[in-house]
Amino acid sequence: MKELEKNSKDALHGLIAKIPILEVKSLKSTEHSEAWEPDFVVEIITSGKSYTLVCEAKASGQPRFVNSAILQLRDYINTREIDATPILIAPYLSPAARQACREKDVGYLDLEGNAWISFAGVFIDHQVAEKPPSEHRELKSLFKPKSAQIIRRMLREPAHEWRVIELSQASGVSLGQVSNVRTALLNREWAEATNNGFLLRDPQTVLDAWIEAYEPPPGVRKTFYTPLHGSALESAARNAISQHNDATVLFSSFSAAQWLAPYARVSTHHFYADEKGVDVLIKALKLAPASKGENVVITLPKDEGILLDTVEAAPGVICTSPVQTYLDLSVSGERGKEAAEHLRQEQLTWPR
Repeated sequence: MKELEKNSKDALHGLIAKIPILEVKSLKSTEHSEAWEPDFVVEIITSGKSYTLVCEAKASGQPRFVNSAILQLRDYINTREIDATPILIAPYLSPAARQACREKDVGYLDLEGNAWISFAGVFIDHQVAEKPPSEHRELKSLFKPKSAQIIRRMLREPAHEWRVIELSQASGVSLGQVSNVRTALLNREWAEATNNGFLLRDPQTVLDAWIEAYEPPPGVRKTFYTPLHGSALESAARNAISQHNDATVLFSSFSAAQWLAPYARVSTHHFYADEKGVDVLIKALKLAPASKGENVVITLPKDEGILLDTVEAAPGVICTSPVQTYLDLSVSGERGKEAAEHLRQEQLTWPR
């Protein structure tokens, strides 16, 4: 924490030094006491007058910690009835965290360069477009396969209050992993704790973040040509899926979207399958390998959780879930993005 406080002081001092009309009179750490105290206080002189900045440095800029710090800073100033400007500092503050500060008139600065400070006619507003690599890594880790299984299950029932052991059993993921995801969701305030467990507080934002971090799942991609078309192909695929319980075959991407929320037909048919499922489709659809000109694409995903997250859109029509279908469409070109947004409007709309 001492290093963070030093870096925070240096960053704030450096920012102020860039403004000719401002002069730092003093920058002092506060003494520890039983009552809450800010980390340090800065006295600034401008136009011959002195102004006070009350500063709190947080190791995490996640909304949960940011909102707590905002309350502490505002309460500190109000209870002491002092004329001061509250400033929150963190290694990185997300757009949501920055917005929370603005709404409460709390200035902020992060060590990536984002800043918003206003007092006595002085206004500093600087935004950095890029997220730091650590933020990208943290976001991607939240949607890695095992974590994704948990979040997929929660998105099916956003209002359900989950206990850790119940969610572990429902998602097929360890208790430890569920606990880690729970903490990450609570810290971002995408979930909230209740007397009966925890539930998604903002599923729309969770899905937005997943789209931002999503990449096509790793696996083996096989391309084929089938002489079947239209209803004949769909009928053959449905029969193959329903008649082979020992194989896994799912309509995916555009093919799943045609059953979940029809938007635009494409000439290529998409499936997820396991090894046995590939053999089943080869026979049922009379598939021949094709290096180009393919009209059937079968992906054997490395992440088995995708094969478990299914819906039966019609008798014998097993599809990837609306969430997984939406994710896959979103990385399938401009036409895919349009189909994804249509699917979201039809099946993935929750109140904020």
